[in-house]
Amino acid sequence: MHQIAMHLPEFDCWFSQLFSDLRIVDKLIENTRILNNTILSGQFKKNSEKYLLENDLKIDYKAKKNKYDLVVYCTDLHIPKRMRDAKLVWVQEGMTDKFTVISAITKALGLPTFLPLNTSLNGASNICDVYCAGSEGYKEQFARLGTNKEKIFVTGIPNYDNVRQFFDNDFPHKNYVMVATTDLRETFRFENRIAFIKKAVKIAEGRRLLFKLHPNEDFDRAEVEIRKYAPEGTLIYRSGNTNHMIANCTELITQYSTVVYIGLALGKKVHSYFNIDKLKQMAPIQNGGVSALNIASICKKMLDPELEYEKQNEVLHLQERYKLQGCF
Repeated sequence: MHQIAMHLPEFDCWFSQLFSDLRIVDKLIENTRILNNTILSGQFKKNSEKYLLENDLKIDYKAKKNKYDLVVYCTDLHIPKRMRDAKLVWVQEGMTDKFTVISAITKALGLPTFLPLNTSLNGASNICDVYCAGSEGYKEQFARLGTNKEKIFVTGIPNYDNVRQFFDNDFPHKNYVMVATTDLRETFRFENRIAFIKKAVKIAEGRRLLFKLHPNEDFDRAEVEIRKYAPEGTLIYRSGNTNHMIANCTELITQYSTVVYIGLALGKKVHSYFNIDKLKQMAPIQNGGVSALNIASICKKMLDPELEYEKQNEVLHLQERYKLQGCF
């Protein structure tokens, strides 16, 4: 969102962590820890606002300070009704979770798309005016699940559209098998973590392992398990630049993590709980890092289709180059 806003300097841009206007949700956040492992609360909200403050960006949590002409979301699983008076742009933030029986029942019965308690239906509500997808594969998925195909444009995803830059890094280790974990247990899903660790050890075949833990994990529990079932000398990172770690690895093992797309784009051998051939079809386009500009240009056109902008010729050139027909 910050990258998109950087291309909108003539507009008054404010930021908010995802929020709900449902009273029960507010009560759960205020009085319990139940939602601390979700995007609504806990470390996600704390770290996001820390980033906003460090970058001198304006915060309007719950959008109470201003009335907005346009709102850019990275999820349409829950959009408060009062926000729907503005023009809405949805931006794909990464991989969506596996479509399950619960996901199918939710869609069939027309229930709120957050009920599966995962991101399997993100991008499928058809609420927003425009949907910005990372690839043609995801465009087809969102359309198949219920969003009007004419609303969906393949712009690419900021953070995933220029991955070759990650080869230029100062991460001190190289030539290891990297394991990127997922917060399955913390988000109330089943995982046999011990079996997963043993599988990673088998894939490594004696090569050094590096585990990068998901930021939403119970770090202490995860480290105890890894130390017990992985070889001595295995590296474990709770934080750090995951993209640089992937760039320096020889092989990447994932569960349900968007970082698998970084590995694929960098030419690494990858493992995933998802089908690899399917992932290759869905992988975000590589467009040299212009996804944020593409999305910002859509925002500008939505706010005022008649205005001419300094970068419009550049955008049109990029549109032709990356075949983003109809975006602008």
